[in-house]
Amino acid sequence: MKTNCIRLISVITILFLNGFFMPAVAQKLGYKQRKAYEGLYQYINNTTLEIAAPPNDTILYAIINQSRYALRHKDKDVFLNNANDSVVFLRDRMGSVDGYVTDKDTFKLISRNVNFPSQMWYPRMVADPKNFIYEYHRPKQINDGLVTANLDRTGLDPKLLATMMHKIVAGDYPNVHSVLIIKNNKLVFEEYFYEYKRDSLQEMRSASKSVVSALAGIAIHKGLIKDVHETLPELLPGYHFAHPSPLKDKITLQDMLDNQSGVNYDEAWDKSIGNENDMGLSNDWVKYTFDLPMIDTPGRIGRYNSGNPIAVGYIIGKHSGMPLHDFAAKNLFGPIGITDFKWNFKPDRSNADNFCQVLLTPRDMAKFGLLYLNNGVWQGKHVVPAEWVAESTSKHSVVENVNYGYLWWLKYLDAGKVRYHSFAAQGNGGQKIYVFRELNMVVVTTGGNYNTQSPADELIKSYILPAFNPH
Repeated sequence: MKTNCIRLISVITILFLNGFFMPAVAQKLGYKQRKAYEGLYQYINNTTLEIAAPPNDTILYAIINQSRYALRHKDKDVFLNNANDSVVFLRDRMGSVDGYVTDKDTFKLISRNVNFPSQMWYPRMVADPKNFIYEYHRPKQINDGLVTANLDRTGLDPKLLATMMHKIVAGDYPNVHSVLIIKNNKLVFEEYFYEYKRDSLQEMRSASKSVVSALAGIAIHKGLIKDVHETLPELLPGYHFAHPSPLKDKITLQDMLDNQSGVNYDEAWDKSIGNENDMGLSNDWVKYTFDLPMIDTPGRIGRYNSGNPIAVGYIIGKHSGMPLHDFAAKNLFGPIGITDFKWNFKPDRSNADNFCQVLLTPRDMAKFGLLYLNNGVWQGKHVVPAEWVAESTSKHSVVENVNYGYLWWLKYLDAGKVRYHSFAAQGNGGQKIYVFRELNMVVVTTGGNYNTQSPADELIKSYILPAFNPH
C-alpha cells in the first residue's frame, strides 16, 4: 500500500524497479532498436511484466500491472532504472533478445506478441498537442451517486483550468491520468488522459492507507475493536513476535494509525532495519513488522512504516471475521455506491506485485473525499462516525516533516502568498485525494509518475487554488 508511493508514497518497487534517485543521462536509441526489447517477460513470484518502447520517447518502460517504470539506455543491451541499477538484456544465438538479468536474477522472455495502443503514449490523441484548445464540458450525470454541475458560481477560474489542460495535453505535465474537482458537493470538473477513462480502475498505492483508517473507525464504532488504546498483545493474541520487550507490548492501535509504533522501520531512513522490499518478500508482513526490534518508545516519534497500516488492515479483518475486501464493501464502499473496486488484501509474499492496495475509479476516490468533507455522512446516512473523521484528520504525529493524523496527511499548499490547509490521502505516482474543508472542495488526481516527482501538487497550486486568492 505504499505510494507510490517516493513522495508520497511508493506501493511497490520490488527488486530492479525500486529506486529514489535521479537517473543517469541516457544514450538515445531509435524506435526500431528499442522495439527489439518489447515483449512479455517473467517476473518475481511467478508473475509477468511487459517491456514497451514508446514511439515518442527514447527509453523503455517496464510495465507491471498498470505501473510503468522508466529504463534508460546506458550501453549495448544495458539499461538503468531510476536507482541507476543495471538491467541487462540477454540474446540468443540468433541475436534476438530472450531475457534479462537484474540483481543476479535471470528472467526469460515469454512472448514477443504484445500490443501497446497508441493512446497510452499521448495525453490526448490530437493533431497538434502544442496548440490544443480546451473546451470545457460539464461532467456527465450518471447513476453513481455524484451530482454534477458546471463551473458557474463555483469560484473556479475557467481560464486557469483551460491553461492547465493545455499544458497537460502539450506534455508539460507528463503522466497525469485524471483531474477531478468537487465544489459545493457537486462534481464540476472531470478530465481523463492517455488510455484512462471514467470507468478505469486506478491503483491507489499508499492512498489506500486512508481507506484503512476509515475502516478502523467503523470497526471501533461497531464494537469489533474496543478503542485505539488496545495494545498489540490484545489485538493479535495469536502472535509471538521476535525481540519481545515491555515497550513492544505497549504498542497500541493508535501508534499504528499515526505511524509511531517505535519499531525499527522507517522508509525515509536508509539505516532502518525494516523496509518495504524485505517485508514484501516475507511470508507474513504483520510478523515481519513486529518481529523488528524496538528503536523508540511507542507514541513518541512518527516514522513512515507501511507495516503499520498493513497490520491495522489485518486486525480489522481478524476481528470482523471477514476478508477486508468484504468488510469494506459492506460497511464503507457499498453505502456510498462504490461497487466496482479491487482489493486483494493478503499481507504475504504472494501479494508482492500488488502490495495490498485498493483499486478505485477516480470518481469513487472523489466520493471517498466527499464523504470525509461531509464528516462521514453520505446522502443523510452516517457511514463513518463524525467523531472518527475529526479525530483521524487531526494532528497526532509528524511524519517526514509533515503533520499526520490517522493515516491521513495534514498538508497545506501555497498558491502565491495564500496558504490553503487540507487533509489528504496520497499514493506514489500522483494518486491524491485532497479535502479542502474551508473551500468546501475535494480535488482528486491520478497519475503514473512512479518513483519520480508527481506534478499533482503543482497543478493544484497553480491552476485550481489561485482562483480563490483575494483579488
